[in-house]
Amino acid sequence: MLPMTKPNLKKLEVLAKELGYTVRYEKGNFQSGYCLVESRRVAIINRFFDTEGRINVLFDILSQFRPDETTLELSEPSAKLWKKLKPFLGIEAAEPNEAAAEEE
Repeated sequence: MLPMTKPNLKKLEVLAKELGYTVRYEKGNFQSGYCLVESRRVAIINRFFDTEGRINVLFDILSQFRPDETTLELSEPSAKLWKKLKPFLGIEAAEPNEAAAEEE
């Protein structure tokens, strides 16, 4: 798992952006989460949360995301982070060779 640090929070924010999410920090008395606004994914996180709380919210949001791995275009650092996080997010981590073998 990732250590709960600000640099790792930034990495998660970049990953979420590359996966199509807009990450916003808003103040108010609400639980964080994500919503669809005009078919766009928006992650709204309470700005009063500490680093650990923000990371946990991003984990929750990303755990609900099921991308099409064949069309997923991530930068190299984000691709490594996504591969590392998939088991913790409950997403099956099939290797490309295994997926091709299953299709045959």
